[in-house]
Amino acid sequence: MNSEYLSPLGRKLLDRRGFMNSSALALGGLGLAQLLGSEADETTNFTGKSPIRPVIDPDKPYTSRAPHHEAPAKRVLIIFCPGAVSHVDTWDYKPDLTKFHGQKPPGIPAVTFEGPTGNIAKPFWDFKPRGQSGKMISDLVPNLARHADDFCFLHSLHTQTSAHPQGENFLNTGFTMEGFPSAGAWMTYALGSQCKDLPAFVAINDPRGMARSGKNNFGSAFLPASFQGTDFNAKNPPANLTRPAVYSSAHDRATINLLQKLNSKHLERFPADNDLAARIASYEMAGKMQMSVPDIMDLKGEPASIHKQYGTDTGSDLKKEYAKNCILARRLLEKGVRVVQLFNGSDPSGGNGITNWDSHSNIKDTHAMQAEIMDQPTAALIADLKQRGMLDDTLVVWATEFGRMPFLQGNGTGRDHNPDAFTCFLAGAGVKKGYSHGASDRFGAKAEKDPTSVYDFNATILHLMGLDHERLTYYHNGLERRLTNVHGHVINDVLA
Repeated sequence: MNSEYLSPLGRKLLDRRGFMNSSALALGGLGLAQLLGSEADETTNFTGKSPIRPVIDPDKPYTSRAPHHEAPAKRVLIIFCPGAVSHVDTWDYKPDLTKFHGQKPPGIPAVTFEGPTGNIAKPFWDFKPRGQSGKMISDLVPNLARHADDFCFLHSLHTQTSAHPQGENFLNTGFTMEGFPSAGAWMTYALGSQCKDLPAFVAINDPRGMARSGKNNFGSAFLPASFQGTDFNAKNPPANLTRPAVYSSAHDRATINLLQKLNSKHLERFPADNDLAARIASYEMAGKMQMSVPDIMDLKGEPASIHKQYGTDTGSDLKKEYAKNCILARRLLEKGVRVVQLFNGSDPSGGNGITNWDSHSNIKDTHAMQAEIMDQPTAALIADLKQRGMLDDTLVVWATEFGRMPFLQGNGTGRDHNPDAFTCFLAGAGVKKGYSHGASDRFGAKAEKDPTSVYDFNATILHLMGLDHERLTYYHNGLERRLTNVHGHVINDVLA
């Protein structure tokens, strides 16, 4: 090629001295990358702690594994209420809302997430002292209120976003963006399961569908796919488990036996093929679930007293279905499933209080409708776990993505999103009973005493499950990723 058609850069690349110089730099870079890659497992993170990586047999990814430290909780139940439950109408009693009802004190913002603000509004339901602790809880949730002495409230939570998808992501994965593992996936990745014929992590979606962030809330992202939540509920069993009527059990067994022989021969030739081993393990679990899932979902064997306690035969159809989901959650925990995430609310298309707790208008009606679905069955589930002695080693987490404002929106009937203060509670293994941590300000607008981040919340949940949130990491794209990113502290004040 005539050099006059080449650019100066092109001519330099063809120059022998330039070529040798570029090659030396490139080879040096490759060598450095190799060294860094080989040392990745030996490094410490920014805290000075070395990662603790679970030893996972690809053939048996769900095998129970030891925690980082002794812990009271062996399993966890996460009750998640999408849409943002109003803390000032449920758990966070603020007398000044009644005192300043209908007024607009100085300091109230002119505009919030969905537009102009209105006046301070007193709680739409009366608050009363509950239990021996005298905890003030509203009449919106009378059944849960009876268990106030078992709950450990966190009143000074705050989050990074006032948008529902990002809020759900942040609470459940530690990041507002998509593409990060859920808390349930982290726990099952670290601990495996005590159950041999059911998944380690089950996500029980609301009868109305998935929450706004969908499978992100229980996904595994860059963790091995084995640890994502398996999605089914009392009405909808896992997909593709039912054997076609024309296909006999003998045919099924013959097919499985043949596959096992073929897979075993392939693994003998390629013993290091972890992807194949994981795929085999997933199909074997599916085979086991063909037997275990119909049994676990058969609620007819539950005594009539249990159905009455949970409310499967009273109230709205949605409440009845959610009550069945609650019974299913207890049955899964009894079987040794490590993580059960139970959703109360969905949001495939916005909803505004119809499919979840998002109440920008008519909050008195929409919150009442959601509470009718959630209150009795959830209270029954917690009481049932306690009666069976399961609260001794089960951690219960009740959560929502953020709170709601102490004043009304411009429409005068709803409360807007509040990322600066909201309430969640813990119960069961390892947490104080009848205890309240932190506080929001006099109106419930901002976390004031002992502000607690979502990072702290998740760090504490991992700690109660025996996991060090700073050492439970996964090396991905050159970074030691973890549920709490580079933040978070265990909330020692709530530990029993």
